[in-house]
Amino acid sequence: MIGEASFFGLYLPWVMVLAACALPATWAVRRLLAVTGFYRWVWHPALFDMALYLLVLFALSHATSSLH
Repeated sequence: MIGEASFFGLYLPWVMVLAACALPATWAVRRLLAVTGFYRWVWHPALFDMALYLLVLFALSHATSSLH
């Protein structure tokens, strides 16, 4: 997705805005998975968290692709 967003005259790449939005969403999903005990079944939590972040970022970019 190519584009930019203007925040008070500061132009940011659209993917940076999406990445900033994906971070709190990933934190919420991680918290939910930790409460349910899902991390007991995860072999490498750091790799899983990175993959989860990329999946959330992809989902956000796919959901907002029609907006641009």
